[in-house]
Amino acid sequence: MSEAWKLIAYAPRTVIEGALLAHEDVIDWDPEIVISGSEVAEDRPDEWQLEAWLSRKPNRADKAALLGLFADCTPMLTEMKLPEVDWLTQSQQDLKPIVAGRFRVHTPDHQPLRRPGLRNFVIPASQAFGTGQHATTAGCLTMLSEMKRRGLVVRNCADIGTGTGLLAFAALHLWPGANATASDIDTVCIDVVDHNAGANGIQLGAKPGELTMLVADGMDHPLLKARGPYDLILANILAGPLIDLAPHFSRSLLPGGSLLLAGLLETQEAQVRRACRRAGLRIAERIVNGDWSILWLRKRNWAGVRPTRISQLAEWSRKW
Repeated sequence: MSEAWKLIAYAPRTVIEGALLAHEDVIDWDPEIVISGSEVAEDRPDEWQLEAWLSRKPNRADKAALLGLFADCTPMLTEMKLPEVDWLTQSQQDLKPIVAGRFRVHTPDHQPLRRPGLRNFVIPASQAFGTGQHATTAGCLTMLSEMKRRGLVVRNCADIGTGTGLLAFAALHLWPGANATASDIDTVCIDVVDHNAGANGIQLGAKPGELTMLVADGMDHPLLKARGPYDLILANILAGPLIDLAPHFSRSLLPGGSLLLAGLLETQEAQVRRACRRAGLRIAERIVNGDWSILWLRKRNWAGVRPTRISQLAEWSRKW
């Protein structure tokens, strides 16, 4: 068991959120320092903490890197040596299954729940990214389920920034005959998706109903371009890349195609929607899960959209 330490900075919610956003823009961040932000207690929603976990005793550079994320203040850091435990085993015990839409996601430490209409997916705890990521993942699974309920037909989909492969697996469950492509910028995800696909009965390959996995930066890959255009693109990443990729997503979608975006805080939603609107994408539905927004957008049909369809989308938005 390795040594583990934690640094904690306390500040108002807006300050911690600003630090998390600043972290997204740090190109040379030390990957050995893992950070997350959360409220101190449920009854104190405006009091937040930024936590940084390290596998070594924090040095002066570590502390400076963390404090460098705060633009207008310098919070006091609390340093803690954590008990020597097997954190992977502990996380598997503490990480409860989530149920969202037609899906239940659990770690190998939990048993599948046998319920009609509910699809279980098993994802190792070591691949979980914290409460914010769970909120966006759950929101995406809920939105995918709602898309299916409303009769969306998907024949060709792509999951950009797939990570564990979970959202691509969910899309294939809902639309089992679809062509499906998953990509991530991190080469590690090739083996991760391969393992998770095997554990969840997902076939890898290039035929309809199978998943093609590749490494790509956004939509920049010959195979991603060759397999398009898509009628559904999923992207649960970060607000900055979502803004940059909006025109690329639009070009890769069929007219009337759907784009499901997550990984953005509700405070970032206006910027993301503005970028999407400029790219010819308009909102069809949204979910707010905790502090996170999940957006379903449709590509405008420049050849002309039937007025009944426009009215239907507006009605859906009002009802949500």
